[in-house]
Amino acid sequence: MPKKQYLEAGEIVGTHGIHGELRIQPWCDSPATLTTVGTLYFDEGKKAVKVTCRAHKNIVIAVMEGVDSVQAADALRGRLLWLNRDDLKLDDGQYFVQDLIGLRVIDSVSGEEYGTLSDISATGANDVYHIRTAAGGTAAERLIPAVPDVIAETDIEAGILKVRTDIIKGLFHDED
Repeated sequence: MPKKQYLEAGEIVGTHGIHGELRIQPWCDSPATLTTVGTLYFDEGKKAVKVTCRAHKNIVIAVMEGVDSVQAADALRGRLLWLNRDDLKLDDGQYFVQDLIGLRVIDSVSGEEYGTLSDISATGANDVYHIRTAAGGTAAERLIPAVPDVIAETDIEAGILKVRTDIIKGLFHDED
């Protein structure tokens, strides 16, 4: 599964002040993530723009090169911003959400395939993975906690997420 070089970073949701600053709703773990990059992109990475960002509560306030008025900033409302994956360094065991979505979910012991990772919810304590299954010909969704006891292995290159189903009885099979 090839990794995308440019990842969605957030959306411009409004203006801030009178000098053309932008309010960005970040799609990162925290608004502070965008404060570490100096370049963001429009059009899925096709157009680079220099930025200076600061976190402000749950949003990002950005000064963008060439945007120096409220009118110019307001014209960008609703535009998506992208970041280059090379501009962020992840710790071991951390992954970009966009790399996880679409992974095949299989049992780490039996090799049985359960479905596809379709979404991730942040709950505060730990993330929750949404697994789209096709058991018995009908689509269903199972939720599993993204904790080390359940997630046995994540292999982005192979497109596989291995899970330990013996931890939570009845997760993918009805228990008697």
